[in-house]
Amino acid sequence: MNLKEIRIAIDGPASSGKSTVAKIIAKDFGIIYLDTGAMYRVATYVSLCNNLGTDSTKIINLLKENPISFGSSKEGQLVYCGEVDVTHAIRQNDVTNAVSKISAIPEIRSYLVDVQRDIASHGGIVMDGRDIGTVVLPDAELKIFLVASVDERADRRYKENLSRGITTDLDLLKFEISERDRKDSTREVSPLKQADDAILLDTTGIGISEVVEIIENYAKEL
Repeated sequence: MNLKEIRIAIDGPASSGKSTVAKIIAKDFGIIYLDTGAMYRVATYVSLCNNLGTDSTKIINLLKENPISFGSSKEGQLVYCGEVDVTHAIRQNDVTNAVSKISAIPEIRSYLVDVQRDIASHGGIVMDGRDIGTVVLPDAELKIFLVASVDERADRRYKENLSRGITTDLDLLKFEISERDRKDSTREVSPLKQADDAILLDTTGIGISEVVEIIENYAKEL
């Protein structure tokens, strides 16, 4: 098929390499990359900044007033909430630790899924998240489910945080990632799980370039 029209869904637990891989594939194929995880982080950031707790109506109203959008810079993708650059703010530990709770709220998921589907309606897109292949794009031409050991994922997040100037404890990260896995896999709405027709790919001990090559080869075979 025409790779400019392909829809690729990449799912998996936290720090399994989804976003890094998706961005490279989008660039290689000349298609759109949509960071759905960042969208839920923005919703969480809005909740925390405005002391809204789990009040979905108020959170969604603020998101409608200040739509989520993406930009780019030499350093990478930029994330905006309205006119405000929240790229770094949504990666802070308080947002990371609260995002599972906010992203599990049915009304918020429904609203953001509608936004994501609308963006993907014209094809030529790669999305990563936890329910892309099962809920957001169940008819995507290619579905990948990335996994990796907790130790490796914690080490990746630790290095990523250091590069962003965020101080974290490695052992605490391992615990938080395990907890995130548990919460994401057991939530009632759109839990993290592999789609029946998704390709399972364990990235433990595999370099990013090799993972990208494997996925791109699957796409080229369609």
